[in-house]
Amino acid sequence: MKRLIILLMALVLAGPLAGLVSVAALMNPGTNSCGSGSLVVGSIPDSFSAQTRDGRTIALDKRQLTHAGTIITVGARTVGVGRDGVLIALLAALTESTLRMLANTDAYPESGSYPNDGIGSDHDSLGLFQMRPVSGWGTVAELMDPQFQARAFFGGPSGPNAGSPRGLLDIAGWQLLDPDAAAQAVEVSAYPDRYQNYQPVADSILAALTRAQPASLAGTGPTAPETSRVVFPLPAGTYTNTDSFGWRTDPYTGARAFHAGSDLAAPADTPILAVADGVVSFAAQRGTYGGLITIEHTVDGERVTSYYAHMYDSGIHVAAGDTVAAGQHIGDVGSAGKSTGPHLHIEIHPGGAGNPAVNAVDWLTAHGATDLTQAQAASAGC
Repeated sequence: MKRLIILLMALVLAGPLAGLVSVAALMNPGTNSCGSGSLVVGSIPDSFSAQTRDGRTIALDKRQLTHAGTIITVGARTVGVGRDGVLIALLAALTESTLRMLANTDAYPESGSYPNDGIGSDHDSLGLFQMRPVSGWGTVAELMDPQFQARAFFGGPSGPNAGSPRGLLDIAGWQLLDPDAAAQAVEVSAYPDRYQNYQPVADSILAALTRAQPASLAGTGPTAPETSRVVFPLPAGTYTNTDSFGWRTDPYTGARAFHAGSDLAAPADTPILAVADGVVSFAAQRGTYGGLITIEHTVDGERVTSYYAHMYDSGIHVAAGDTVAAGQHIGDVGSAGKSTGPHLHIEIHPGGAGNPAVNAVDWLTAHGATDLTQAQAASAGC
């Protein structure tokens, strides 16, 4: 009890100082309950490019990237948003305006007198998130302010609209939605399928503009030595490949959606094995992934990050910073997060976590992954 009282006093005393921080940091991706202190916006580059999910290259200039930095900073200062919420906001702004502050002089001639990056024409929509005054998002003056738009998108107790229209934090269970579905829940777009195409771009922007972030998400974590071998992530004979990488019908929503991993169905508590030698960069619960482990590897001279998802807390057997060997027992198959039954969702990100995933099964096969037996898997975890 004494320790609790001391902790509470420290938090009260620290509260007024929080407003003095010019650029807040984003939270650990495993939690979504407080402001972040582990991620800050660094230098804004003059230009940046990344590929959409369908292979189109998006080129952004410094002004667009500055707007992205504003979204990140506002999200970092907003209790409950975290890294996942910031990613959703970047995804929405990329889709709605390509990160441009758009005036709308047909609907609101006065909007052209505010700083802007061009003229839009979608109904009476304005700004980064194409918010509409007639829908109650704010006045023209307010919606031509990038910080106001970001605050309105995140919403919640500190948002400007008191939950109507709903911001991200006003949507119950948003953490369990796929990022594109969460963006659509806020935007209520007539074209909900657009958002998922921009997720690799949003991931890349977040990694590029920030520093000192969790290694599992930035692609800037510990460098692992070259792996000695590559193995399949479940013991031979224990799993069935039930859902492949690529476009599919989402089992929850019935909508067409992109699946960034491969799903290997297996009995609960089946050992999950590290696919290569490496260093654990994240090991905790994270939104739709449920229990998530990410490991940094070097394979054939290239940095690679592997994701292992849907474990329960009791099924995570490593911690961030641990060094693991190929075939080591790192966790147990579960069904936490957005899952319809026990399975391993595995993703492979060549170049690191800030880069798009590739087909995990194809990648493993191409790199000569070998099957381990149950007995070998058990001994590897010792």
